[in-house]
Amino acid sequence: QVQLVESGGGSVQAGGSLRLSCTANRYSRNSACVGWFRQAPGKEREGVATFYSIDDSPTYYDSAKGRFTIARDNAKNTMYLNMNRLKTEDTGIYYCAADGSHYCDAWGQGTQVTVSS
Repeated sequence: QVQLVESGGGSVQAGGSLRLSCTANRYSRNSACVGWFRQAPGKEREGVATFYSIDDSPTYYDSAKGRFTIARDNAKNTMYLNMNRLKTEDTGIYYCAADGSHYCDAWGQGTQVTVSS
C-alpha cells in the first residue's frame, strides 16, 4: 500500500516562499505519476504540478507556472514543491500524490499552507 506524508506547510506573507516535502514508502517508488495537488477552502481539489515517468520534465498547472517548481530526491524517496512569490489565493491544503489504482490518485494527509496579505 502506498503511504505518503507531507510536511513543510505553514503561514507566510504574500510574496514569500515555502518548500513542501513529501516522503513515501517503497511502494511509491515505481509510480508512473507523482505530483502535488491542493484544495482551497470551499473549492475542489486542483492540480499544481505532476511528473510522469515517461516525460522529461514536470507539467505545471496554470496557477503554478513561473512560481512553483517540483523536485525529487530518489535516494531519500522524497519529493519537494518549491513555492515562490506566494499569493493569498495559494492558501489551501497541499497534497502529494503517487500511483494508487490509477495515476496520481494515492494521497497523503495534506499540509496546510496559509498566505496572508
